Amino acid sequence: MQSTMRSALFVPGNRPERYGKALAAGADAVIIDLEDAVEDDAKDVARSHIADFAAEHPQARFLVRSNAADRPWFEADMSLCREHAAIVGVVLPKAESAAQLSRVRELTGKPIIPIVESAKGVLALDELASSEGVERLAFGYLDLMLDTGTRPDTQGARLLLDHIRCRMLLCSAAAGLQAPLDGVHPDFRDIETLTNIAIQMRDMGFSGLLCIHPAQVKAVHAAFAPSDQERDWARRVVAEFDRTGSAAFQLDGRMVDAPVIERARRILAAVV
Repeated sequence: MQSTMRSALFVPGNRPERYGKALAAGADAVIIDLEDAVEDDAKDVARSHIADFAAEHPQARFLVRSNAADRPWFEADMSLCREHAAIVGVVLPKAESAAQLSRVRELTGKPIIPIVESAKGVLALDELASSEGVERLAFGYLDLMLDTGTRPDTQGARLLLDHIRCRMLLCSAAAGLQAPLDGVHPDFRDIETLTNIAIQMRDMGFSGLLCIHPAQVKAVHAAFAPSDQERDWARRVVAEFDRTGSAAFQLDGRMVDAPVIERARRILAAVV
């Protein structure tokens, strides 16, 4: 999987006519969904749709959100992911233990994005982040609020969710993972709120967001892009370092040292 993942766009597994459109929408990653988007009696057909698409488009690259490890369709989902090179990773919902992730790794050999969306998953963040094969974590906060009885869109919800986001960031950094993805914003027409959320996630240190509609991709990418002012500052920091070779100097009246120079380099390397 690629390291830059500002947007990961879901597309329902039972809507094969949308697969190509999702891949053309400009998202950094596309996740074909076999879990929440697909009714129980349509799981097998959706899996066949994905297999057919992967065989017909071997150059395509996408992820699959499987069913949870305790669901009856899990083993068949893993076989699908193992058999097709177009499927570059497994997004595991309701991840709650290292044993579940080890099973995914054993059955597929593919990188894993566990979605943390239960109290058990939150309490297992350390072991999830340190499990072999995990690329990054993702936050399923809508399911989490059901599990904890939290009222959405309240100050209490913001307090709880931001606490968990902080833990996800710390566990990810400590385990050397790519920065995590925040959960979906369900109202895809409300671009203003989505933008505000994306900016907060960017500032916290998240790499991006899960998306449910192509219209969300452009707004998320814009929120995660460095501003012209940030890029100008970063260019001047790196230029001054290159000029002097000093690991500590002043710029615009502020001290610049090694971590500030590295931040400037990351800004210049960021995808715009």
